[in-house]
Amino acid sequence: MHAADGRAYPLSNQAETPFDSIEGSHEYVAMLAEALDEARREVEEEVAIAEREHADRRKEALLLVSFNLAKLNLHITSSRRILNDLRTLRRLLLAERGLLVKEIPTATAGD
Repeated sequence: MHAADGRAYPLSNQAETPFDSIEGSHEYVAMLAEALDEARREVEEEVAIAEREHADRRKEALLLVSFNLAKLNLHITSSRRILNDLRTLRRLLLAERGLLVKEIPTATAGD
């Protein structure tokens, strides 16, 4: 394949970054969701500490962090659903579902 500037780029089926495929992007977003869950748990612990210490300003700041992490989590959840939809649509369009079913060996009566 040639770019507009005349340089040749090889065609490759292998992903170079997590975003080169829907599956890679989905996996990355799932990892991000896990990191968000961990961060939210840590912030909740910090809120409890701030409350025990009567550190009201710190508690308010941590509650704002928690709120923003919750908003981000909603966006990540939405992104995961969209990526799932895209994977399903691609499989339908490429008839991958039929190919996947054919690839699974069936058990015979003698097994």
